[in-house]
Amino acid sequence: MRLTRLWVPLLALWLLAGCASITGDIRVRTESDPAIDLGNYRTYSWLGSGEIVNDPRGNWESPEFDAAAEIRALLSRELRRRGMREVAADPELVIAFAAGINTEVFEIVENPDNKMYTLQNAPRAALVVVFIDPRTRYPVWVGTAVGDVKAGRSAGEVRRRIDYAVTTMLRQLSR
Repeated sequence: MRLTRLWVPLLALWLLAGCASITGDIRVRTESDPAIDLGNYRTYSWLGSGEIVNDPRGNWESPEFDAAAEIRALLSRELRRRGMREVAADPELVIAFAAGINTEVFEIVENPDNKMYTLQNAPRAALVVVFIDPRTRYPVWVGTAVGDVKAGRSAGEVRRRIDYAVTTMLRQLSR
């Protein structure tokens, strides 16, 4: 029994560390109109289809993975958890999103061997989600997530990273 008490928390810490390592670089920010209570919205629809920026190298979206469909499904899941439902006509919110990568990002890094600074390629991926009030046509909420792009990530890793970004973004919404 004593071993179990020690083993369970250690396993939980190990699992959390594994999750953090795959999502630790993702930075999420949200902004909302302070005059709007997002908990009052109950219905939504989509503004066209989600936009995924062209990625000819496959850094963002491998051929077997549909990022736009995944993002849409995750957003729908989180909105349903908050008591919202998708409608075909007269929504209280219209939702748009766009995602893409910038492979031209560089950062200054120090070479540990000679202590000299150099530029290193550090591609970034971003997801932007916007909730628009169709009556006013103004955004009432915007969420952004930015993270590192690493070549060769599995579809499962990309899925977990997007899930983390979407879930973290929508935590601020009222239930």
